[in-house]
Amino acid sequence: MDWTLEVVVLPVSDIDRAVRFYRDQVGFHLDHDTTNEWMHVVQLTPRGSGCSIVIGDLPSQNEMAPGSMRALQLVVADARAARAELASRGVEVSDITVFDERDGGTFFGFADPDGNTWSVQELRARGEKPLIPLDHRTSMAD
Repeated sequence: MDWTLEVVVLPVSDIDRAVRFYRDQVGFHLDHDTTNEWMHVVQLTPRGSGCSIVIGDLPSQNEMAPGSMRALQLVVADARAARAELASRGVEVSDITVFDERDGGTFFGFADPDGNTWSVQELRARGEKPLIPLDHRTSMAD
């Protein structure tokens, strides 16, 4: 039986500000933004990912302190291009660090407005063989 991680709850202090950051600056796809008399919940997904982040004000989400998530990890085929893309959108990014010259040894990071931190790992193999085939990613975005 497969067990897939599909959602990570991310604690934030301002839902609308977080949506603007993740959608407009980081480039995550806005899957849904649901508001009713009981809650406001938003799901966003990084391009090419099978796992999304969820932000909102449900009681379980309010149990975590905004900014308390550390080192969530994204993987890209080209760290320099990804870093340049984020920087061009106004995201404050760290310098690139090469821990190992082999594939998978290059990283940089950034934080959201609340202080939740992200590590971005370069795995060049993802450019040749993405985890989610391109045809499936295209149909998911529709």
